[in-house]
Amino acid sequence: MTAALGPAPQTGGSPLRIALIASARHPIADPFAGGLEAHTWTLSTALRARGHEVTVFAGPGSDPALGVVEMPLRSSRISEEALRDPSMVAPSWLEEHHAYLQLMVDLSQEPGQYDVVHNNSLHYLPVAMAAALSVPLVTTLHTPPTPWIESAIQVAPHCPVHFSAVSDHTASAWRHLVPTATVVRNGIDTRRWRPGPGGDDLVWSGRIVPEKGTHLAIEAAQLSGRGLRIAGPVGDVEYFEANIRPLLNRTITYEGHLHQPDLCELVGSSAAAVVTPCWDEPYGLVVAEALACGTPVCGFARGALPEIITRDCGRLVRPGDRSALAKVVEPTIALSRADARRHAEAFCSMDVMTHSYERFYRSVSA
Repeated sequence: MTAALGPAPQTGGSPLRIALIASARHPIADPFAGGLEAHTWTLSTALRARGHEVTVFAGPGSDPALGVVEMPLRSSRISEEALRDPSMVAPSWLEEHHAYLQLMVDLSQEPGQYDVVHNNSLHYLPVAMAAALSVPLVTTLHTPPTPWIESAIQVAPHCPVHFSAVSDHTASAWRHLVPTATVVRNGIDTRRWRPGPGGDDLVWSGRIVPEKGTHLAIEAAQLSGRGLRIAGPVGDVEYFEANIRPLLNRTITYEGHLHQPDLCELVGSSAAAVVTPCWDEPYGLVVAEALACGTPVCGFARGALPEIITRDCGRLVRPGDRSALAKVVEPTIALSRADARRHAEAFCSMDVMTHSYERFYRSVSA
């Protein structure tokens, strides 16, 4: 069963001391490498603003305003003989493994420094080593099940980790190993993501990788007769060069990897946002961002998107159906931008998310 936390008033009690474990590979800084990094930045900023003492453990280059303690990606000293072992993994994998291993050892040797440790990374070691800590460890499930984390959950007869999930869909996907995950949906700062005037073109934003289906958004835009503006980091260069660049022209444009204010302006000045996942999207932060800008959303009904998008703020079609997606573009554009904004404020705002995490932290550390 899934426990869902909804909007809550300001929680009482003294400020919490929170260790927030983030990505060691990508910096927590704008422009963000992906939704996970943006979520970590938003959550840590909001918690600090509410008076909590937050220490963010993250990769080099992260925003210094977050009070980051860097997890340096340095290699442990591996002998030449060990390097010749057929089981030797890629250096980058070993560097990341060593960073989380060192962090968990350090945290286990500092009893009483924190009230709760929140693992907001995708790494398995915080889960596997949770029993070594003297305080509760919370892990947010951001993805479908992975073999590494599934293995870590089964290290102890009774896993001591307290799990949250970013959607009902994600909680359900993990239910075979995590029978109760508290759903805390990702939130965005609706004070930074402001409503825009709309426009004529469509917009697609996110990491440009095959599973996000950028090429399908282009095809749907072409079928609809609307222009499309694309923004986001190129996560797969080969995919971009083979499937995206050849389709760029005067009406289909790539705007680059934008900082938040510029991305907000782009999304807010678009007629509708197109979301085209080719996998079961665990949440879909770009949907929340678009709605906060007053921009209605059309896309594929995969993963958690049906949880976020209502008939008042968007339209969803069968996964992969470009023709059906093109046909709902105009009905989506006709939706009220004010209704889209109201839905973002009520359902996926930073305040709703932060209140829910506060309640969750207090419930596990009581």
